[in-house]
Amino acid sequence: MKSDGTLRFVFRALESPYRRQLLVALNKENPQDDEDRDPLDIVAPEDQPDVLETELVHNHLPMLEEAGYIEWDREAHTIRKGPNWDEIGPVIELMNNHREELPDEWL
Repeated sequence: MKSDGTLRFVFRALESPYRRQLLVALNKENPQDDEDRDPLDIVAPEDQPDVLETELVHNHLPMLEEAGYIEWDREAHTIRKGPNWDEIGPVIELMNNHREELPDEWL
């Protein structure tokens, strides 16, 4: 999913609740640490952290990295805003600023 600057890529990145929460956390604190299996503490007790870790490493982070929304240093275990952050950052900030008005599952 290489971003071409279109809204389609922003919405695709935001379609996953985990990616949305990850991007909101990154907007607040840049960089983030990826060593924790559930860095945002969003895994429900019935979920398996190993499944989330697999999805994080093989799906969520690579997708955001390919779009240029994040830079992921696998060796240093850090995630930081990427070169295309300006495409998605304003949407993340808007959602975060209106958190109270949005359905709970959005953020």
